[in-house]
Amino acid sequence: MKLNSASIKNGNTWKEKGYVIPSFDRDKMIKETVAEPEWVHFGAGNIFRAFQANLSQRMLEEGFSTKGLTVVEGFDYEIIEKMYRPHDNLSILVTLKADGSVDKTVIESIAESCILDSENEKEFARLKEIFTKDSLKMATFTITEKGYCLTNAGGETLPPVAADFEEGPVKPKSYIGKVAALLYERFLSGKKPIAMVSTDNCSHNGDKLYDAIHAFADNWAKNGKADKDFVAYIEDESKVSFPWSMIDKITPRPDDSVNDILKNDGVEELEAVVTSKNTWVAPFVNAEESEYLVIEDKFPNGRPALEKVGVIFTTKETVDKVERMKVCTCLNPLHTSLAVFGCILGYDKISEEMKDEDLVKLIEQIGYVEGLPVVTDPGVIKPQEFIDTVVNVRIPNKFMPDTPQRIACDTSQKLPIRFGETIKAYIGSDNLDVQNLKCIPLVFAGWLRYLMGVEDNGLIFEPSPDPLLTKCQEYVKDIKLGGEADKEEIKAKILPLLKDEKIFGVDLEKEGLADKVINYYMSMIQDKGAVRKTLHETVCAL
Repeated sequence: MKLNSASIKNGNTWKEKGYVIPSFDRDKMIKETVAEPEWVHFGAGNIFRAFQANLSQRMLEEGFSTKGLTVVEGFDYEIIEKMYRPHDNLSILVTLKADGSVDKTVIESIAESCILDSENEKEFARLKEIFTKDSLKMATFTITEKGYCLTNAGGETLPPVAADFEEGPVKPKSYIGKVAALLYERFLSGKKPIAMVSTDNCSHNGDKLYDAIHAFADNWAKNGKADKDFVAYIEDESKVSFPWSMIDKITPRPDDSVNDILKNDGVEELEAVVTSKNTWVAPFVNAEESEYLVIEDKFPNGRPALEKVGVIFTTKETVDKVERMKVCTCLNPLHTSLAVFGCILGYDKISEEMKDEDLVKLIEQIGYVEGLPVVTDPGVIKPQEFIDTVVNVRIPNKFMPDTPQRIACDTSQKLPIRFGETIKAYIGSDNLDVQNLKCIPLVFAGWLRYLMGVEDNGLIFEPSPDPLLTKCQEYVKDIKLGGEADKEEIKAKILPLLKDEKIFGVDLEKEGLADKVINYYMSMIQDKGAVRKTLHETVCAL
């Protein structure tokens, strides 16, 4: 059983082993999609294969569409060269359910895979051809929030971006520069309409994509490298739209236990590829069963009927409410809380943390007690039901190989949204008192303790990658576990960090929460075991 077209066409063996093999005519689908593409997706990673590609497959299988999609990779070309094309653009989706059962599906909806490389004339020419097609309705994106960033942490324009601004759309080097160049081709071919849909897990993602694309259009026009009407084209929602969306589906790195399941079935050539850019990619992706995708319904050239397979189309205001519900209260803050304390307490699986009574009490307090009162019901998803599923089904799923170390990545970038927005809601409320918050400050203190890189048992660990890790660790580098710590000395060291609105969303001293964080932190650095003691005493007193 090899993952390629020839093996899948002789699908009896696959079916006997419990794999779902689609019944649609893949050769016909590929021919139609390549000739008249409707949907292009940028970002060939795990979330795409587990979610967007599967949505397309369900559309095909249930007769709602005759076309699949085109996937484009612009960060790590080897993903296409070493994984997609050798497997004929097929992949295996393994859905890990909370009851222990496993669904195995061969994903056949990807008609072609492309490389976003302006130096490769053949690849870039094909993408330009796609973007001039009347049939193209939308381009979706999962390139991470960093993918839309045109500046560094100091606010300086990134060198490849600056060079692209000056040199124009012929051979841009930056990711968004290349996407903007493809849009320029669409503009030149008759100002054809399209929806540019970010489905990345970040707030107001459509605006981030718009701002990035607009920056290129504006600079190219000013520098005489593009028609000045290109800017107006980007700004005209009847031509190019940038809908907001909210996406939610956990797709951890492919796990060895899943590899073993497939290997025991007889699937060959499952070896993962580690690219020269250190991307770890396998022929399969494992994911949870739960999934949500809510998109602002703004598509100037029409769209596939994805509502038939569970996508919710609605207004921008509703997308914002759903996104705030998830990111600010009902899921992401709980994940970050578990990530921070999980790393300190020596856990290597999120699901294992849900057997820890103290941690369960912590996230229940943050979600139900401190977070839920500030949630605005979006109408399309019920907040209480959403958080119930998160706490009782999704996070405890022991078959999901997700780790606190993965979720702890970029925590400094997550705190202002995942906790800062709740604090702001308390501050602006007539009915809520910010001083009643106990567990959010506890998580902040836990993060300070996490920055020390020392587990609760005294063992050293390496904090997860974070663009501000080195900067933030400077505030705690001279603080040691044990001994008599002077509160004023500790406060003098960490208060400047606690006042940083970019990290916490608010000035914690100004809002009266800094002393609470400091007191928790002081308690956590007393000795080995102090984090557990502080956590236990705090949540048991609530």
